[in-house]
Amino acid sequence: MTKIVGTLGPRSRSVEIISGCLNAGMSVARFDFSWGDTAYHQETLENLKIAIKSTKKLCAVMLDTIGPELLVVTKTEHPISLLADESVVLTPDQDKEATSNLLPINFSGLSKAVKKGDTIFIGQYLFTGNETTSVMLEVTDVDGEDVVCQIKNSAILARQLYTLHVSQIRIDLPTLTDKDKEVISTWGARNNIDFLSLSHTRGAEDVRHARDFLSQLGDLGQTQIFAKIENTEGLTHFDEILHEADGIILARGNLGVDLPPEKVFLFQKAALYKCNMAGKPAVVTRVVDSMTDNLRPTRAEATDVANAVLDGSDAILLGAETLRGLYPVETISIVGKICAEAEKVFNHNLFFKKVINYVGEPMSHLESITSSAVRSAIKVKASAIICFTSSGRAARLIAKYRPTMPVLSVVIPQLKTNQLRWTFTGAFEARQSLIIRGLFPMLADPRHAAETTNATSESALKVALDYGKAHGVIKSHDRVVICQKVGDSAVVKIMELED
Repeated sequence: MTKIVGTLGPRSRSVEIISGCLNAGMSVARFDFSWGDTAYHQETLENLKIAIKSTKKLCAVMLDTIGPELLVVTKTEHPISLLADESVVLTPDQDKEATSNLLPINFSGLSKAVKKGDTIFIGQYLFTGNETTSVMLEVTDVDGEDVVCQIKNSAILARQLYTLHVSQIRIDLPTLTDKDKEVISTWGARNNIDFLSLSHTRGAEDVRHARDFLSQLGDLGQTQIFAKIENTEGLTHFDEILHEADGIILARGNLGVDLPPEKVFLFQKAALYKCNMAGKPAVVTRVVDSMTDNLRPTRAEATDVANAVLDGSDAILLGAETLRGLYPVETISIVGKICAEAEKVFNHNLFFKKVINYVGEPMSHLESITSSAVRSAIKVKASAIICFTSSGRAARLIAKYRPTMPVLSVVIPQLKTNQLRWTFTGAFEARQSLIIRGLFPMLADPRHAAETTNATSESALKVALDYGKAHGVIKSHDRVVICQKVGDSAVVKIMELED
């Protein structure tokens, strides 16, 4: 039921590997523009399309922005060795060569942002706790635009991409950079991306700005924005960000640097609770770092994945593990198995009561119908809930109550016109369900109307039942709960299947 977002990259971009990832359980493919150009990612996306056709598995596309990311600029292929207690200078002069005593960076305002005693982290992209490839620096002096630091631990910088993170300091760069805008308006618009992952979201205004930008790009007005929370500023404004965004990604790698490590779990639980109550999808990152190089996760990591599920996360996001990891398919498979085990012991009844209490009374018409559908399904021990929807909203509300059984969302396309051309809506709505826990979308024939009870609706229902049977969810003599519109009324009905 818990969804898996996989990042496609050097180790996971062939049709064969992507097909393996889809079969193992990946339902959203993430394209990280912190590295690689649009041509590289386009090639990967074309391979994804071929894999989707051959595996017959739906998959959504997520574009991850760079945002105000500070990078060490290295032109050399040789490893750079940093020794504890030595001194190193961070300079904005990118023409200089990176050495053990001098590291060029891509930001000229660092000297104005930091002061003596501040902590700076430099780590392999997606900072890990593995201290052989990441280094902790303490600012000892500011010399013009250069920042002089003392190295706190020995490390070897051996790869191309190293990010720099200053703990608890605001970096005065726009959240949506010019490069991000260029990528979104070209690659994003051409490929009708389903999700935009907005890196380093610091306030609700960042989300509004991104939405305004997307709305100018035709179909991208339908793209959902997931705010990526990765610093204390994002935490401070979390409630207003949640209100504006379509979903939240908890980027625990950077959060673990910006926050004391002992505080991360507390924020995770609080943030997931708020997302659950608001009915907005929450995604957790950095769960099985060790699987980047190993075939099995550590015991702590396996427990961490299970706890993310028990805390209420909708999806697990795999970054380095699938991007450059040695075992992308196995990683997705193992994470999926851990999620499934945790779901077996998830307290659905308690969760249902919590959401009902939080929503309070009087409920909206749709909330009342969808919560009733879940309650009925639990009471009659239904094997699935089938929801006919055009916007996807009803299905998302059903999933918000975390029923024990899968929710099959039959999205009925609608014909719309802007006076220039006619278009069917529905594909976006169906794919955007692929990040929500327990929600399994299918796109109906456009000739079916969501409101009717005649033969067309019956045939759409048959397609949904056949899908459930084919996936082993629905069997003979099972009960299913159906939620649909009849005229102006929303109706919940219970159906007992024959042979």
